Order: sequence, then structure tokens, then C-alpha cells
Amino acid sequence: MNVVRAQEAVADSTTMQDSSRFIQIVKADIFRRIKQDSTGDLNILVGNVLMKQDNTLFYCDSAIQNVKINQLEAFGNIHINDADSVHTYSQYLKYNGNTRIAELKKKVKLTDGKGVLTTEALEYDVNAKIGTYLNGGKVVNGESVLTSKEGFYYTDTREVYFQKNVKLVDPEYTMTTDTLLYNINSEVASFVAATTINDGRSRIRTREGFYDLKQGKASFTKRPIIDDSVQTVIADKIDYDKKSSSGQADGNVFYRDSAQGISMLAGAAQFNNEYKIINAYKRPMMVFKQNNDSLFIAADSLYSAYLKKDTARKINSDTIRFFRAYHNVKIFSDSLQGKSDSLYYSGLDSVFRFFHDPVLWAQGSQITGDTLFLFTKNKKAERFQAIENAFTVNRTPEGLYNQLRGNTMTGQFLDGEIEQFKTKGNSESLYYLQDQDSLYVGMTYSMADAIIMKFIKKELKRVTWVNGVTGTTYPIKEIPEDKKELRGFKWLEALRPKSVADLLSIQ
Repeated sequence: MNVVRAQEAVADSTTMQDSSRFIQIVKADIFRRIKQDSTGDLNILVGNVLMKQDNTLFYCDSAIQNVKINQLEAFGNIHINDADSVHTYSQYLKYNGNTRIAELKKKVKLTDGKGVLTTEALEYDVNAKIGTYLNGGKVVNGESVLTSKEGFYYTDTREVYFQKNVKLVDPEYTMTTDTLLYNINSEVASFVAATTINDGRSRIRTREGFYDLKQGKASFTKRPIIDDSVQTVIADKIDYDKKSSSGQADGNVFYRDSAQGISMLAGAAQFNNEYKIINAYKRPMMVFKQNNDSLFIAADSLYSAYLKKDTARKINSDTIRFFRAYHNVKIFSDSLQGKSDSLYYSGLDSVFRFFHDPVLWAQGSQITGDTLFLFTKNKKAERFQAIENAFTVNRTPEGLYNQLRGNTMTGQFLDGEIEQFKTKGNSESLYYLQDQDSLYVGMTYSMADAIIMKFIKKELKRVTWVNGVTGTTYPIKEIPEDKKELRGFKWLEALRPKSVADLLSIQ
């Protein structure tokens, strides 16, 4: 048995070995060689041990080296310096110099200068530069902490592949999934399994995509869902910028604001979660939830947001939503249908404003004007106002057209049905008279400053004229053809949406 205390003697005993193939002894406080027959000689090293293989250095408190099988077992304060780029620490090491695979246990730490991996058991492949743990590990990169049951750390590319019970905790959010690929340098997390990202205010659920933690930008596919306390966005694909809370949704988009009772369907949409903005296009449709008669709205584009806060008027921007619809606007509910070029609605006054060739149909009546206002209360139609060139047509079951026109017109609804029309300024009326058996006996044409038509159960029952009244009555069989229509008469029934499906028909 030989004991060598001089570090130079230790180095001399291994100078003839291949530095890339065999593990070399560089120094130790105490060196002892034990001769064995078939299993190979053992080198026992104690105190400030340093060994190397090619560009990999091994530091430890003590070690046992089997020269024949080129294997090293080390104990205490182990440090592996792999080409001065990867540093691994533990309390126990078993290293095979032929395969260059290191098995580390107890307080294991691997770092490449940026990310730090800690675990209780790690296999590190020096050739492939891959660290593997199979029984729980943690990676810390800046302020981000990632944990999982299994992990594969690729030190060359600085990527970590996490599996099973994966959790990423960042000061701004938490991410949970079953499979995650994370790049230490770029701080990009890629996932291919069901993943949930929660920042305390909103939650993202997806099955595929990536999240750039450094830039705060992400792309999610396979029907991701983004929601918060009141809003939900679902689409085939969503590109999202966390810093601005804005996103681009594409493919079968669904948006809902449960607090305001609206939802949207669209081919694509831009949105902002913080400001509750949605700009939907590619044949969008909005569902405006009402008590028992929801209103469906379609247009080329639909834009909705919350009103800006107005302290002078005491408007709370978090409770009042407005929306705008542009071009080829159609609306449908069981009791009311409409069409216009554009539409504006505000929850501040609950008024629908229709612009450019607007038309409303309500219980057999058609209403037109240069501009139409529909006033609602408790999500029910209460009254309307037609401004300039106001015209209403009420079609009877027999196919006759009662007509009323004037400069302006107002109308009242009762339980969703038209109760009365009132015109002002250059008013004209044309309506058909019935006897006590409800048979039509004639037609009256009248002019007045104001005219009021009263309806009961959808049927015209009374007409009242105010100031400057003139008119003519014709027997039913003697009505001239050119007197059956007021100036500007148009029956636009062919344009009326008759179902929700009609809203999505090609314009």
C-alpha cells in the first residue's frame, strides 16, 4: 500500500494516460492506490481533489477511481466544471468515463450562468450536455421559477423540457401544464398539452402555443380560452400581448361580456381585456341578451367598448358599454327586425341609433326615415323616433297597406307590439276603413299638421288628425290605382331578416 502526499507525484502517475479517454488525477492532499486482481486497481483520493477528462474538471472532498473500468465515485462538495460553461454541484457523484455520464445525488445544482436547476437526483450526459431528473426538480431563471416531476435540461441550447405536474411561477402570473419546453435565453415557453396561465385577473387556457415571458407576447392554438371575471374570448387561434392586454383572435371567434349580457360570433376579432374592447369582423354577429327576446345584430364589423369615465356626469366607465356596427347592418328578434348601413347603441340611454337608409319591422309594420332611434327600457322596446322623411307602412292580413308619412314620427310599443304612431309636419295618411264586421269598405287619404294612428292587437283601430285637416274617402271598389300609395312608398319585405340565419347570409 502506497500513500502519496505530494500533488506533483499524483500528476506524474497519470501523465501517460489519454487525456480525452481516461479520467486523470490532477491533485489531491492524500493519494492511495489499492491493488486488486480482476476488478482493477483503485485510487483513493482525499482532500481538495481535482480530476479531469478532456475539458471537464471534477472537484470533490474525496473520491475513489477505478482505473480499469474508467469510473469515478466522488463524495462531498462535488463540482463539475464542463468546459467552463456548465457547472454542476452535488454531494455524491458516480461518473463513467467511457460513456461520460454522471449520476449526481443530494442537493444537486446545475447552472449555465443564467438558469439554475436544483434537484435531489440528476443524470448529466457530458457528451450530449443533457441533464435529466425523474423525481422532481426546479429551474430558476431570473424571477421565474419552474418545477416539474421530470425534466431534461439541454445545456447547449439552454432549453428545458418539463414533464408531469409542470408549474411556472412568475411575479406576474402562474402557468400550469403537463408538458412544457422552456428556453433559458429567450425565456420562451412552448406547450403541447393542456395549459392554464393565471395572472390573478385573467386566465388563459390552451393546448398548444408559446409564451414569450420576456416580451409578454404569446400565440395560442387549438381553441384557446381567455377569460376574466366578466369577459371570455375563444377562437381557433389567439395572438396575445400581455403588456397591452390586447389580442388578435382568428377562426370561429366567440366573445362574451356576462356583466353586460352581450356576446359575439365572428371570423376574426381584435380585443383588449383591460379596456373591455372588442372589434369583430368577417361576418360578425352580436347577441344582445334581453329578457325573453334576445336581439341579434350582424354587420360587416362590430365594435364595442366601455364608455370613458365622466366625473362631471358621474358616469362609471366600468358599468356602461356601447357598440357600433358598420355597413350592411341587420338586426333580428322575434318581435323586431331591422336593416341600416350603420348603428350605434349606448347603455347610457339604452337607445339604438340607425343611420343611412334604416328600416324597422315590428309586428306587421314597416318604419323608415333618414335616421331612426329605438328607445328601450329594461331591455324592451319602449318607443321609436324617425327623423326626416318618416314613413310607416302597416300591412293588413288581406294584403292592404295602411300608410303614414311626415317630417318626423314617434311611436309607442306596448309589450313588444306597436301601440301608436304619431307624425308631425306635412303629415299624410292613407288607411283602409272597416265596417262592424271587419270588412273593408273604403280608403281615406288625409293631410294634416299631425296625425296619430292607434293600434290594438296589431290592427289599426283609430286615426286622429290635428290642425289643417283635408282629405278624401274612396269606396273600396272605386279607389284609383295612383291613390293607393303615398309619395315615397316602398314595401321592403324582401329585405327583412326572417331568422337568425338570414343575418349571416351574403349581403
